Amino acid sequence: MKRQYLFCFIILLVTELIIAFFVNDTFIRPFVGDFLVVILLFFGIKSVVYYNSIILALGVLIFAFVVEGLQASGLIYRLGLENNFLARLILGTSFAIGDLFAYALGIVVALGLDNYLKLRSA
Repeated sequence: MKRQYLFCFIILLVTELIIAFFVNDTFIRPFVGDFLVVILLFFGIKSVVYYNSIILALGVLIFAFVVEGLQASGLIYRLGLENNFLARLILGTSFAIGDLFAYALGIVVALGLDNYLKLRSA
């Protein structure tokens, strides 16, 4: 386990939980939350497995895009989970093109932070 990645994951997880439970606005929760969630996933996975960073980043980005696509399809409503807080938090409720940009920017930042951590530990 890589401690520096785990530390980043924990900080991001706490930040995301604070946003999820205490922020209800039109910028931080929808955009900053989406930006951070892909970094969170990247560092969470990177803390426990040794994947090539580019491949991992692409996998996380594809996963985020798929979830956004499921939002566009209205899956949460077809499953009858639109009133379930946890399902709304994880799956989301509506598609927004800006979210795709937030995910892509988050992955770029995750790769930059990954390179920084590699250089710092070398």
